Amino acid sequence: MGRLLATALRGGLRVVLAAIALAGVASGASAQTLAAVKARGALVCGVNEGLPGFSYMDERGQWSGFDVDFCRAIAAAIFNDANKVRLVPLSAEARFQALKDGKIDVLSRNSTWTIGREVAYGLAFVGVTYYDGQGFMAPRAMRVSSALELDGARVCVLSGTTTIDNLADFFAANHLALQTVPVGSTDELIKAYDSGLCNVATSDLSQLYALRQRLAKPRDHVILPDVISKEPLGPVVRQNDPNWVEIVRWVHFAMLNAEELGVSQRTLGEAMRSQKPEVMRLVGTAGDFGEDLGLGDSWAANVVRTVGNYGESFDRNLGVHSALAIPRGLNQLWNNGGIQYAPPIR
Repeated sequence: MGRLLATALRGGLRVVLAAIALAGVASGASAQTLAAVKARGALVCGVNEGLPGFSYMDERGQWSGFDVDFCRAIAAAIFNDANKVRLVPLSAEARFQALKDGKIDVLSRNSTWTIGREVAYGLAFVGVTYYDGQGFMAPRAMRVSSALELDGARVCVLSGTTTIDNLADFFAANHLALQTVPVGSTDELIKAYDSGLCNVATSDLSQLYALRQRLAKPRDHVILPDVISKEPLGPVVRQNDPNWVEIVRWVHFAMLNAEELGVSQRTLGEAMRSQKPEVMRLVGTAGDFGEDLGLGDSWAANVVRTVGNYGESFDRNLGVHSALAIPRGLNQLWNNGGIQYAPPIR
């Protein structure tokens, strides 16, 4: 009996020591991303290869877009310089593996948050920067007003996305015949749709608005009213660095809180002199939240100064006065009819 007990204790000790060793490895792996970014002198951010409004490079080689803004916001929080970022265009199929392999520090590429993606790749979605849903675009000449009229349609869809599964589910559930035309990139999708290889395109509604702008005659195509899925889009990081998860998450929350508190590029000077506790904590004139994250006290103020708050970025890139003219809808703040909501900085 004594021998058995001793053996069990030795076995238990080995388990404890192994757990301690693993914890040490995890601890060593954590907080390394911020240090690597600072040592490199630039953030490496994965973005879409070309999606107007979200991530797009013009003929002068200048990048712009809602997702690009978020990359720059992280750089601003770290360096007080939104230009200290290297943007890496990635296909839908390559994006998550590139992040897992450490080729990028963060992925800001209109990606849908799912359990499968977090578990399979060991990743963490930090929040929802854009609430979206899958829809359909078709030529006006088809004279369809609902996706339920698409029986037998040839539908172009990006491979390596949740979109292709949602498409199959919708057509099967409604007993519609489907001819799927998978493509590898948004450029291929546009070419296939424009050439008639498919007569319908499906993607997130935000992406369809963007893709329609790239067609020869955008007004000849209609985005159908049907929304067939939930597509919460947001930035992604690796799970093994809790500090980095917190930094990227709170950059998003800071942009939302700034809009809610009325702190914008135009009003930042006034906000820096404000005596309102919530505003003071946001801009760093009270509290030491930046220090807790490994950043400077003015990290959130730097984001607003160089990129703007959430609403400014949305309006500039996607809103009703932009080329895409997308209504805020669900992406309005919670106190203005939407569901965008951020925890307080306190």
